Amino acid sequence: MSGRVRVWCLRHGESANVIAGIAGAVPTAPLTARGRRQAIAAAQALAGEPLARIYASTALRARQTAELLATAPTVDIAEMPELVEVGIGQHEGTSDPSIRAHTAEVLRAWIIDQDLGRRVADGESGRQVVARVTAAFRQIADLHPGETVAVVGHVASLTVTLGRLCALGTRVWGKPLPHAHPFLVEGDGHAWSCPAWPGAAD
Repeated sequence: MSGRVRVWCLRHGESANVIAGIAGAVPTAPLTARGRRQAIAAAQALAGEPLARIYASTALRARQTAELLATAPTVDIAEMPELVEVGIGQHEGTSDPSIRAHTAEVLRAWIIDQDLGRRVADGESGRQVVARVTAAFRQIADLHPGETVAVVGHVASLTVTLGRLCALGTRVWGKPLPHAHPFLVEGDGHAWSCPAWPGAAD
């Protein structure tokens, strides 16, 4: 067990794109005031954890969340583009309700039907998303055996990837990750476990 990394995963705090109903990766959307408060609360929840590093998506809302988590001056933040949200190609940044509904249908196909070939328009397939996020977690495991880190990511890309890595199956569907709610994932780069998915026991 000493070679396994402990990863405190969390979705970024509430952000402007969520409030506005904008779909896609939306890399420039900032945290809202509520999102900042959520990130501060997450930092307080993790205050007793010996975080070796905080990894964050390159999206602004994830970086801002990570900055608020880094309460100790010795904890550095590393940006990882592999952790960004699912890309939806030509529909990136739309507020069209039909595109948002289609995006949810594709995510459902990835999780419930295990059909990772689906995508929104010319956006990413489930295979591409799982491959890049898995690569990020594998790299983190290689760099931090026996250590504890935090990962700030996004609801869809974290859900579909961790659902597969931790063999959670359909249990993650209908349980969208709450904003800035840390949950533990442990692994060695090959085998991963998630003792408690947020909301799975509700």
